[in-house]
Amino acid sequence: MFNPFFKNHGPIKISQIINILNLNFNYLNNDQEVTDIKDLFNSDNSEITFFHSKKYKEKAKQTKASFCITTEKLKNDLPNNCKPLVVDNVLVATSLITSKFYPDSVNDDFDKTCINIEDTSFNDKIKFGKNVLIGKNVSIGKDCKIGHNSIIEKNVSIGNNCSIGSNTILRNTLVKDNVNILDNCVVGKHGFGFFPDKNKNIRYPHIGFVLIEENCEIGCGSTIDRGSMSNTVIGKNTFLDNQIHVAHNVIIGKNSIIAGQVGIAGSTILGENVKIGGQAGISGHLKIGNNVEIGGGSGVIRDIPDNTKVMGYPAKNFREFLKENR
Repeated sequence: MFNPFFKNHGPIKISQIINILNLNFNYLNNDQEVTDIKDLFNSDNSEITFFHSKKYKEKAKQTKASFCITTEKLKNDLPNNCKPLVVDNVLVATSLITSKFYPDSVNDDFDKTCINIEDTSFNDKIKFGKNVLIGKNVSIGKDCKIGHNSIIEKNVSIGNNCSIGSNTILRNTLVKDNVNILDNCVVGKHGFGFFPDKNKNIRYPHIGFVLIEENCEIGCGSTIDRGSMSNTVIGKNTFLDNQIHVAHNVIIGKNSIIAGQVGIAGSTILGENVKIGGQAGISGHLKIGNNVEIGGGSGVIRDIPDNTKVMGYPAKNFREFLKENR
């Protein structure tokens, strides 16, 4: 995954990683350098990844990473090119190593670099309301509008002919052409990723970003979290209604329509032409196929194949739901 926003502080020697994780490996070349940390899908040679669930067994078998943080039970599913680093808690260990590569990704405080838009080069190039602030590393295309009291924080790229509503915050986000983001939205902040601890919860670094493709609309009061190890993506020509939450690493395919108050939990992938009724909830790490329709108020806890209509809790085939509720 190319990361345009967070600086990679690698390479890091494998000996340092072993020390951070309190491990003891004699068979590794301690001087070998690890250049980056990525997920199983995107990792490459000289990089480290993580493998924490048997659900990703097939992806683990194909990983190109040189090292993988994993468990005793899962290590044998890795290919020969990938050396396992066995730990008790994969996600905590991954968080520690990610923080070393990307220390700037842990905290998500307000952007101190922001200045009034009237003091920037955008002053004469776009239309804007009152009290609009702009951070560093921001680009805005032609024929754009930004509403009152909105903040375009650092690390944002906005395409041509886009409209950003009032009281909206963007950070760590790529917005393509012809996108409308309505009032009171928050896009690109870190997701709800942390590890509970009795004394102090440990925040998980979020090194991804949000990508909103062309011709999308994001309804009022919606939140879209940036990715943790991968990116959060809203596909081309997808419309989100008001008060929708899209969690970290979610991918929504093109031409999808999602009604109000829907919540999509982290790392779920939605196909193309998906339609979701209001107040439906979709659990994390699921795969929803193309041309799927999900009825309003449904609770989705399992994968859904292509060309399927479901409703209810747990969500089931639409005809089956109707028979049971006549």
